[in-house]
Amino acid sequence: MKLNELRDNAGAHLKSKRLGRGIGSGKGKTSGKGVKGQKAREGVALNGFECGQLPIYRRLPKRGFVNHFRKVYAPLNLGTLDRAIAEGRIDGAAEITEAMLHAAGLVRERKMSGVRLLAGGTITRAVRISVSGASAAAKVAVEQAGGVVTLPAAAAQPDA
Repeated sequence: MKLNELRDNAGAHLKSKRLGRGIGSGKGKTSGKGVKGQKAREGVALNGFECGQLPIYRRLPKRGFVNHFRKVYAPLNLGTLDRAIAEGRIDGAAEITEAMLHAAGLVRERKMSGVRLLAGGTITRAVRISVSGASAAAKVAVEQAGGVVTLPAAAAQPDA
């Protein structure tokens, strides 16, 4: 097979509607937009706009509290970490840091507050890992395998 012989699968591309090509086309004249008015114009975004009526997001009551300063952690399962070490993407002998996890592609989200180690899967080797957070089950699993989980000083102490 050659590059010039590559073709899309049948039905992979829909033909675009040809608007405004005469009344015989079925989408001529107003191109299916009706007549005049704001919505017939170009460049109009009307999400949530309900003319003079009070919009639904203002009519409905707001309940609860949303903490805009909350910390959101990128999840990392033990099974994923073990597989990455087996594949050679991470050096299991050295201490594993969050920067190494980002470099290896195990944690993609850069905007997160850190990495949280979770107990999904199993770990078969002793590792030293330094992360922002870890579930109790994940810490126990790593310690049973002979490894150590290092957390920041604030996260290591439970709330009194």
